[in-house]
Amino acid sequence: MGFSRWMARVATRQASGLTMPAALLAAAVMAVFVLALPDLAHAQGAVRSVHGDWQIRCDTPPGAQSEQCALIQSVVAEDRSNAGLTVIVLKTADQKSRLMRVVAPLGVLLPSGLGLKLDNQDVGRAGFVRCLPNGCVAEVVMDDKLLGQLRTAKTATFIIFETPEEGIGFPLSLNGLGEGYDKLP
Repeated sequence: MGFSRWMARVATRQASGLTMPAALLAAAVMAVFVLALPDLAHAQGAVRSVHGDWQIRCDTPPGAQSEQCALIQSVVAEDRSNAGLTVIVLKTADQKSRLMRVVAPLGVLLPSGLGLKLDNQDVGRAGFVRCLPNGCVAEVVMDDKLLGQLRTAKTATFIIFETPEEGIGFPLSLNGLGEGYDKLP
């Protein structure tokens, strides 16, 4: 299934794949990670391990019974040092879903969505689900096919649009993603 089709099924999968308490816990945990990530240097959560270009960061959200960990990498656009992007990969608290959340800078053209290329092959687009004070969030429920593509590709390029004609590419190293994902609790 393509990247863009996942976005059409995110709400359905989350509604059917997560119990309400698990969905609320997953949302609360990601709110902590997303709100705490204006840039990686100021991210809350302890760095548990480093896997290539990725970090596993863990934190216990207020009211949660257990710690939640995520695999995280932040990058800056090659041609715009003031535009950054953070990619967060995690397993939901109930271990039934795998999510990729991408926090893009404010000012992104929301209807164009977030594009993804793996080793210069177009994978598709995902829609933005919400904007927060530090950026706009796109979310994808990852299936085995996408996870396999991410494990075997060398680079990912996430593309945001400021205008319908102008895309900004954020090259992201996939070095260590597979190893880091396997170490996520």
